[in-house]
Amino acid sequence: MSSVTQLDHLGVVVGVDTHKDEHVAVAIDERGARLGECRLTATGEGYARLASWARALGPIVAFGVEGTGSYGAGVARFLTGAGHTVVEVNRPDRSTRRRIGKSDPIDAEMAARSVHAGVATGRPKSVSDRLEMIRMLKVAKDSAVRARTQAVNQIKALVVTAPAELRASLTELPNRQLIARCAAARPGPLTTPMAAAKHALRSLARRHLELGRELDELETQIATLTAAVAPRLRTTFGIGADTAATLLVAAGDNPHRLHSEAAFAALCGTNPIPASSGKTDRHRLNRGGNRQANAALHRVVVVRLRWHQPTKDYAERRLKEGKTKAEIMRCLKRFVAREVFAILRDIDTETAVRVA
Repeated sequence: MSSVTQLDHLGVVVGVDTHKDEHVAVAIDERGARLGECRLTATGEGYARLASWARALGPIVAFGVEGTGSYGAGVARFLTGAGHTVVEVNRPDRSTRRRIGKSDPIDAEMAARSVHAGVATGRPKSVSDRLEMIRMLKVAKDSAVRARTQAVNQIKALVVTAPAELRASLTELPNRQLIARCAAARPGPLTTPMAAAKHALRSLARRHLELGRELDELETQIATLTAAVAPRLRTTFGIGADTAATLLVAAGDNPHRLHSEAAFAALCGTNPIPASSGKTDRHRLNRGGNRQANAALHRVVVVRLRWHQPTKDYAERRLKEGKTKAEIMRCLKRFVAREVFAILRDIDTETAVRVA
C-alpha cells in the first residue's frame, strides 16, 4: 500500500471532508486538541482560503483529505502544488459512525485524527496532463462500449417480439449481418406494427454503427497516447492500448508512492489476504483493490496462456504439480503485476530525471 514518511514533528493536522460543491475542514494540534473548523467552496478561491486559514493556526504538518480520486481531487492537487503534505484518508468505518455519529465536521475531524495517529499514511495518486487525457478518453470509450452492447441486446429483444414475418427473416442472422440488415430497413409510414418494428430496429442499428465509428476513433487516440507515455509497456506481450491505459491510470504518474511490487499487487487486488484463525493458517483471494486493473491483468494472462510459449510451459508444469487452473491464473496475475510495476517504476524514474 502507498505510504508517506511517519509524521515526527509538532504542528497542525487538518482533516478535510469533501463534497461536490463544499468541503469542511477541521484542524487539531499535536496533542489532538480541536483548533477550529472551516467551510469552503470547492473552487480555487476556496482552496486558497483553506490554506490561509490553516497557516494562521500554526505550522502545518499535513492535510488528510477524503476522496482524493473524486470530490477531493481538486483540493489535493492545490495543496500538493502549494508544497503541503497531503495524505489520503478513507471514510470512517461503520462502527465509528455508530458510536460518534455522522456529520461533515465529525468526518473531517476523524480524517485529521487518523493522520495524527498514523493510521492514514497513503499518498494520493497524482495524474499528469497526458494521463488525465488517457483517463478521460478511457471513460468515453467504456461508456461507448456499454451503449453499443445495450443497443445490440435491444435489437435482439425486439426481434423476438417482432411480427412473425420480420422475425423469421432476422432470427438466424449473425450480429454483423443483423445490424446491417436492420440499418438498411425501410419502414415506410408508421401505420402498422411491422413498420414500427422496422423503424425501431433501424434506429438501434444505426446507433450501433455510429458507436462503432466513435469507438474506432477513441481507440486510435488512446493507442497514440499510451504509446507516447509508456512505449515499453505497450510492447510487453499481451498488453494492448486499452490494457495499458487501465494500468497507467490505476498507478497514476507517481508510482513511487507504491513502495514495492507487493503494494502494486495489492492495488490491483492480486495479492493473497491472510485469513487465519485459531489453528487454521491460510490465505484467501483479495476481492478488493482496483477491479479494472485486476481485470486488465486477467486479460493479459488469458492472452499469454493462449499465445505465449513460456507461460504455456509454466501452466503445464504447475498442472502436473497438482495446481488448479484458478490457482495458476492467480500466480500468473501476480507475475504480470510484478512485471508491470517494474516498467511503471522505470517510467516514473525517467520522468523525475527529465523534470530535474
